[in-house]
Amino acid sequence: MVAPHRVEFLWFAGCPNHEDARMLLAEVIAAIAPATLVEDVDATDPGTAAAHRFPGSPTIRVDGRDIDPRFQDPGDYTPRCRVFWTPVGLRGVPPREWIEEALSACGAPSAAPDLA
Repeated sequence: MVAPHRVEFLWFAGCPNHEDARMLLAEVIAAIAPATLVEDVDATDPGTAAAHRFPGSPTIRVDGRDIDPRFQDPGDYTPRCRVFWTPVGLRGVPPREWIEEALSACGAPSAAPDLA
């Protein structure tokens, strides 16, 4: 079992995919890291979107890192839908494997202990 430090789920009200993505995230957490809490961020307001560097809906971050292995910050945080380049083409919901990998990697021990 894995216990990530922080999971964020960012979305905006006009996105038709955020509910499916949130359900998928909940399924993966239940299977891999059931004690994990998710911070839901409604980025419908442009100020909230900018404050959270929101690249589009849905966005899932584990320990501040986007789960998309090829993510590049667009620098534009306007509330909008997001699509993902997946092995099977463009999709509005990220692949389950990306969520699993992000949660698993998050729980991995660090390379060197902090002795300070």
